[in-house]
Amino acid sequence: MDRAKVAIIRAHEYDRAQIRSALEQGLALIGGWNHLIRPGDDVFVKVNHLPPPSPPERAIVTHPVFVEAVLDLLKETGAAITVGDDIRASDEDGFRTSGYRAMCERAGVELVNLKQSGFVKVRCNGHRLETIYLAKAVADADVVINLPKLKTHSLTLLTGGVKNLYGTIPSGLRTRFHGDHPRLEDFCQVLVDIFATAKPTLTIMDGIVAMEGEGPAGGKPRNLGLMLASLDAVALDAAAGRIIGLDPTEVLTTRIAHERGLGVGDLRNIEVVGERIESVSLPDFSLPASAAGRFVQRLPRFLSQFFVRLLTIRPRVVTQNCVGCAACPNACPVGAIAVRKGKAKIDRSICIQCMCCHEVCRYNAIMPTRSRAGRILHAVMNAGRRLLAASA
Repeated sequence: MDRAKVAIIRAHEYDRAQIRSALEQGLALIGGWNHLIRPGDDVFVKVNHLPPPSPPERAIVTHPVFVEAVLDLLKETGAAITVGDDIRASDEDGFRTSGYRAMCERAGVELVNLKQSGFVKVRCNGHRLETIYLAKAVADADVVINLPKLKTHSLTLLTGGVKNLYGTIPSGLRTRFHGDHPRLEDFCQVLVDIFATAKPTLTIMDGIVAMEGEGPAGGKPRNLGLMLASLDAVALDAAAGRIIGLDPTEVLTTRIAHERGLGVGDLRNIEVVGERIESVSLPDFSLPASAAGRFVQRLPRFLSQFFVRLLTIRPRVVTQNCVGCAACPNACPVGAIAVRKGKAKIDRSICIQCMCCHEVCRYNAIMPTRSRAGRILHAVMNAGRRLLAASA
C-alpha cells in the first residue's frame, strides 16, 4: 500500500483569518487542491451537524467559522459549492441554532438539509451492504470535501473522517442499521461500506476545540488548537486517534478501512507533515468508557471475558436531567425506551447498548455507566494508560 500524507497544523481559536492562513499552509503541505477541483465542478461540503440543534460552543458540530474559512478558499477555485448534512426536521431551525444559516448566507453558498434534497439508490458492493440510499447532493457531486469534528464516540471511540460520511444516508436508515447490526464489528463494517461509497476527495478535520469523554454529544469541549488535512481520511483518522491516545487498531473503522485497502491506517506508512504527532499528543485526553473494554479484548480469552463483563457500559437515565423530550425513544433502533410520566425509561432486556439514545440527548440525561467494580477497573486502566503515555 502506498504511503499517505497527513498535515497537522495549529490554529488556536476560531478566527477566520487565522484558520484560512493555517489551511493554506496545510493544503500546500499535502500538495494543494488545484489539481482536485476545476472551475465549474459541483463540490459538496459534508460537515458534522449532529442533531438535535446545538450552538457551536458545545463542540458537537463542525464549527461554522472553520467551515467559512474553507469556503473562502474553495470559492477561489470557481467551483459550484453546496454545504450540508442530514438533520432532523423540527420546529427549531438547527442550521440557525448552530450558526450555519447565517454563515452560508454571508458566504453566498447553498446550504441543504440532505433529507430535503433527496436520496438515490446506489450500489455499494460493501461487506455488509449491497445497496444504500445516498444523498443526491453527494451522488451528483464531482468532488466531496469532508469536514469532520474531532470527537470521541461512546460506541466507535472516534468520530472522524470515516464516520462523518454516515450522515450521507437517511436518518431512518442510520437508526435501522444500528438495530440490524448490533455487533460493533458488523456496524463498523457498515460505516466503512458507506464511506467507500461516498468517496470523499479531501478531508479536513476541525480539532481547534475537540470533544473528549463521552462524545459525540455528551462529552466536554477540549481546546486542542489543531487542524488535520489529508487526501486519505483513513490516515487522517489514524493520526487524530494517536493524538488523543488511541492506537489506530483500536478504532474499528480505521482498522477495517485499512484492511479493505480504502486508506492507510498504519502510522508507519503515514507521512505526517507540519507538526509532529509527538509534539501535539495529549496523554490526559479523556476517552469514552468503551475504550477500556476495547483494550481488554486483546487479552487471553479467559481474562478478557471477565474484564469485558466488568467494563460493559449501558445507557442510564439521569432522572433529574430528563425533560421527557422523546428524542431517545425516537432514536432507539429496537424500541427499548419509552417516556413514562415525563421521564425516559430503558428496558434493559431489549437494549443493545448502541448508545444512540446517548448520542441524541442534549440534556445529559442519558449517560454511559457500568458497575462499581467496573468503574474502579476503568479508572485504574486510564491512570496506567496516562502514566505510560507520559513516560513514552
